[in-house]
Amino acid sequence: MAIFSRIKLPATPVVKRPPDLAYAASEKPPGIALGGLAFQHAATALALIAYVLATAKISGLDGDATRSMITATIIGMALATFFQSWGGRLGSGTLLVHIPDPLLVVISGMVAAEYGMGGMVVVGLVNGAMTLSASYLVPRLRAVLPPTVAGVVVCVAGLSLIAPALTHVTGLDAPGGMLHPGDALIGGATLLVIISLSIWGGRRAKLFALLAGLATGVVLAAILGRLHGLDALATTPIFGLPRIPMPVFAVDPGLLIAVAILALMSQLDTFGSVVLMQKMDDSDWKRANMRMVGGGIRANGLGNLLGAWLGAYPSVTSSANIALSHISRSTSRWIGLVTAAILALFAFLPQVSLALTLIPTPVIGAVEIYAAAYLVVSGIELIASRALDSRGIFMVGLSFVAGMGIMFLPGIAQMAPESAQFLAKNGIIVAGITAITLNLCFRLGTSQRAALVLAIASDSPPVTQQVVDFVESHGATWSARRDAVRRAAQAVMEAAEAIQAGGVDRKVFEIRGSFDEFNLDFELLHRGPPLVLAGNPSKSPANLLDIDDDAFAQALETAMSSVSHTLLRRLADKLSSGKQGDYSYLRLHFDH
Repeated sequence: MAIFSRIKLPATPVVKRPPDLAYAASEKPPGIALGGLAFQHAATALALIAYVLATAKISGLDGDATRSMITATIIGMALATFFQSWGGRLGSGTLLVHIPDPLLVVISGMVAAEYGMGGMVVVGLVNGAMTLSASYLVPRLRAVLPPTVAGVVVCVAGLSLIAPALTHVTGLDAPGGMLHPGDALIGGATLLVIISLSIWGGRRAKLFALLAGLATGVVLAAILGRLHGLDALATTPIFGLPRIPMPVFAVDPGLLIAVAILALMSQLDTFGSVVLMQKMDDSDWKRANMRMVGGGIRANGLGNLLGAWLGAYPSVTSSANIALSHISRSTSRWIGLVTAAILALFAFLPQVSLALTLIPTPVIGAVEIYAAAYLVVSGIELIASRALDSRGIFMVGLSFVAGMGIMFLPGIAQMAPESAQFLAKNGIIVAGITAITLNLCFRLGTSQRAALVLAIASDSPPVTQQVVDFVESHGATWSARRDAVRRAAQAVMEAAEAIQAGGVDRKVFEIRGSFDEFNLDFELLHRGPPLVLAGNPSKSPANLLDIDDDAFAQALETAMSSVSHTLLRRLADKLSSGKQGDYSYLRLHFDH
C-alpha cells in the first residue's frame, strides 16, 4: 500500500462528514483495513461475473473464448472503478465499483453467437459512446432529475432485487422449484452474520462484516456438500491474457440500436448510485451534485470504451457494493483505487477469479437481500426529502405502479412493440422513464413564482395562517426540501407577527415567493414604515421589574422586538427590508 501514500487525488466538493462513518470519501484507511475492505468489494463484484458466464453459455463460446471474455471484462471493471474513485474529469470521485451489466446478457449473447468476440467489440464501443454522450447531457437535466426521480429509481431497483434474492437464498430456482433447506440455512446464516456484525459489532468487526458473512456461508456450504465447481480449477491456467479480437463492424443495426438504448437507460441506475454515495458521505446533503453525476456516467463510458477493444462485456455500477459501503460505514475513494488494483491483478489470474465466482448462490442471495433492504429504504428517504403536493404524489405513485406492474405481470411487456420489448420488460427502466415523463408533464403550468393578496375580511383566516398556508402549498408544488419549507413557514409567520406588532399603521397585505432549486425566497408587502432590522438588536434590561412604570411599556416592546428579530435571523439565511413606492417590504431568503 506504500505506493498509494504518494498519490494525491483530485479535490471533491467540501461536505459535512457524517459522524457514524468509519472512513469518509477523502480519508485513507490504514493498510490492513484498506486491503480488507478492497478485497470484500472485489470479491462481491467478481461473484457477479456470472452474467458474463450466462452470456458465454447463450452464445456457445468455447472455454478459451469464455476465459478471454472474463479477463477482458474484469479489466474493464477495474478501469471503470479506478476512474470513479479517482474523480476529477474522469469520474464521480466516489467509491463505486463496477460489475457486468445484467441488462445486456441476452443481447450480448445473440451478438457473440452470430459475430463472435469481434461483435462484442462493437457492442462495447456503442455502449461506451452512448454512455459518454449521456455524461455531458445528464448534468444539464437538473429540473428533469430531481431527488424524487432518483428516489423512485433507487427504490424500484431495491424492490427488483427481492425476487432473485429470495430465489437464490431458498433454492427455488432449482429444478422442481422446491424449497431447499440447505440453501436456506446457508443464506440465513450468511445474512445473520452480516447483520449482527454490522449492527452490534465493534468498529473493526463492522468493517469486515461482509467478509465474515461470506466466509461463514462458504464454510457452511462446504460442510453441507453444497460447494460445487472446484474441479474446474484444475483445468484453469494460473496466468492468462485476453485474446485481442478482430472487430466485426457488420453487426445488425437493430441490435446496436438496442444496445445504445439500454446503455442510455442504464445511466438512470448510475445516476441513482452516485446520488446514494453523495448522500451517504454528506450529513448535510440537499441535492444531487450533477457534475459528480456526469463524472460517474463518464467513468462508466470510458471503462466500457477501453475494455471494448479487448472484447469486454460492458459494466455498470454495483448496488451490492453500495450496500457493502453501508455495512462497513466506509466510503473512502482509496478503497476504490485498491479494489481496481485487485481486480486488475485477478484479471490475469484466472484460477483466483474463477474461485471467487464459485461462491455458493445462497451466499450471494444473502448479500442481495441486504442490498435490497438498503436500496428500498434509501429510495424512500430520497423521495421523502422533498415536500410533495398532489402532482408529486401522483408522479411517485404512478411510477411505482408502472415499474412494479411490469415485475408482477411480465406479460404486460408483450403489449409493447417488439422492438421495444427489451426495455418494457425491465421494471427499473419503466419506472424511471415514467417518473421522468410525469415530472416533465406535471411541471407544465407550474410557475416558479407565485403571489397572494391576503384576505382581510372578518371571516377570513388570520394573516399568519394565510402566509403559512401559502409557503407550505407552494413549497410542495415546487418540490422544495421539507426542512427548508418548514423553516420558511415558521419564519414568515414570525415575520408577519413582527410587522403587525409594530403598530396599527403596519398591515401585511400580500406575500410573494420564488424558487429555483438553489434559492427559496419570500417577500411580505405591508403598509407603514419598513421593519427596522438592527445589526445588533437593543438589549433589554436584565430585569424589567427594576425600571419605572413610564419606561416599562417601551422597554417591553423593545425586548419583544429584539426576540422577534433574533428568531428571524436564526430562521432565514438573509433578511432585508425597505420602502418600494407606496408600501414597504420584508424579504426572507433561504439557501436550498
